[in-house]
Amino acid sequence: MPPSASTNLGYTPPDGGWGWAVVFGSFISIGFSYAFPKSLTIYFKEIQEYFSISYSEIAWVSSIMLATMYAGGFGLAFNLQPSLTIIGKYFLVKRPIANGLAMAGSPVFLSTLAPLNQFLFDHFGWRGSFLILGGVVLNCCVAGSLMRPIKIKTKPPVSKTTDENDTAKPDVTSQTAGQDKSKQSGCAAKVSQFIDISLFKHRGYLIYLVGNVLLFFGFFAPVVFLAPYAKHQGIDEYSAAFLLSIFALVDMFARPGTGLVANTKWIRPKIQYFFSFSVTYNGLCHLICPLLPGYSGLVVYAVIFGLAFGMVCALLFEVLMDLVGAQRFSSAVGLATIIECGPVLLGPPISGLLVDIFMDYKYMYYACGMMMLAGGVFLFIMNFYNYRLLEKEEKEKQVEDRLEIGSAKELAANEEDKDNEEKIRLNTEEEVGKSICEEP
Repeated sequence: MPPSASTNLGYTPPDGGWGWAVVFGSFISIGFSYAFPKSLTIYFKEIQEYFSISYSEIAWVSSIMLATMYAGGFGLAFNLQPSLTIIGKYFLVKRPIANGLAMAGSPVFLSTLAPLNQFLFDHFGWRGSFLILGGVVLNCCVAGSLMRPIKIKTKPPVSKTTDENDTAKPDVTSQTAGQDKSKQSGCAAKVSQFIDISLFKHRGYLIYLVGNVLLFFGFFAPVVFLAPYAKHQGIDEYSAAFLLSIFALVDMFARPGTGLVANTKWIRPKIQYFFSFSVTYNGLCHLICPLLPGYSGLVVYAVIFGLAFGMVCALLFEVLMDLVGAQRFSSAVGLATIIECGPVLLGPPISGLLVDIFMDYKYMYYACGMMMLAGGVFLFIMNFYNYRLLEKEEKEKQVEDRLEIGSAKELAANEEDKDNEEKIRLNTEEEVGKSICEEP
C-alpha cells in the first residue's frame, strides 16, 4: 500500500459508517455488471439454433457486453466504474475487505440468475426472458442512490497577518503562471483534466496492464462456455445451469475470504505476489479441466475454478489501488478497462473459433489456461523486479535525505561558527577600544 494514499485524498477515509451502505450498493451494482453477461450463456444453445450460427458467433453476445462495460461510458459501465471508485473514497485500512465484499456481488447474483434464467426460458422463451431481466436490472438505480459523496470536515479559514499576506503573494503569482503554462500545453492539458496520462510512466502500472491483457484473453471464455460445454457432453439443461450455481457459490465465499487474507500483515505488503499466484492458479485450473471426466469432473472443476476466479476478482482492483493510490485510482481504472476491453472482446470469440475448428472444447480450455498461465508468470517475474527496484529507490532516497540533513546541519554549524567568530571579533575590537580610551 502506498504510504501517501490517505494524504493524497486530503482527508482520512472513515473505514466504516455509511461506507458499509456504499459497499452494499456496490455489491448490487457489481453483481449485475458481471453476472448478467455470464448468466445469459444459459440461452446460448437455443439462440445458436434459432439463428443457425457458430460457437464463435454466439460468443460475441457476452464478449460485446463485457467489452462495452469495460470501455464505454454507457450501459453496465455506469454500474461498474462508480462502484469500483467510491470504495477507495470510504476505506483505506479495511479496503481489501470492503473490495472483497463488494466483488462478492457477482457470484451471489450469478448463482441466483443462472437457475432463474432457465426457469424464465422454460416459461417465457428467450425473448420474454430478456424483457423481464431488463426490469430486474433497474434495481441498480436503488443501489446507486446509496453512493452519496463523502462528507469532508473542512477547517475554518485562518486569518493571516499583513506580513503573511505579503509573503503569500509570490505563491499566487506562481500559481497564475502555472495556470497560464497549463493552458498553453493544449490538447495534453485537456486530456489530463479527465485522465491522468502520466500513469503510463508508472512502472508498476505498466506491469499491471501487460499482465492483465494476457490474462483477460482467457479469463471470461471458460465461464461463458461452461454450460454449453456441459450440454455438449449430453448433460441436461438444469444440471448444466447448476454448474454455474456451484461455480458462483464457491466464488461467493472466495472473494471476501481473499479480501481477509489479503488484509493480513503477511500478505498486504507484498499483495502483488498474491495476485500473481491467483492468476497462475486460474491457468492451471483450465489446463486440467479436459482431464476431468463426466459430470462429477465438471463439478470438481466448477469448485476449483470458482475459488480461482474469486481470488482474481477480489484482488483485481485492490492491487491496482495498491499501486497508484486512491487519488489516482479513478483515472487508473478508466485507462486499464479501456485497454483491457480488447482482450475481453476478442477472448470468447477466439475461443469459440477453436471449438468450431476442432469441434472439441478441450483446445479452448488449453488455450485459455496457457494465456492465464503466461500472465501469472509474467506478473510474478516483473513484480519481483519491481519490488527490488522500489526497495533500492527507497534506500537511495533515505541516503539522500540523510545527506541533505547532514548538509543542513553542517551549514548550520558553519553559520554558527561564523556568528561566533564575528562575536569574538566584535568583543576584541571593543576591548581594544576600551584599552585605548583608558590610556593616559
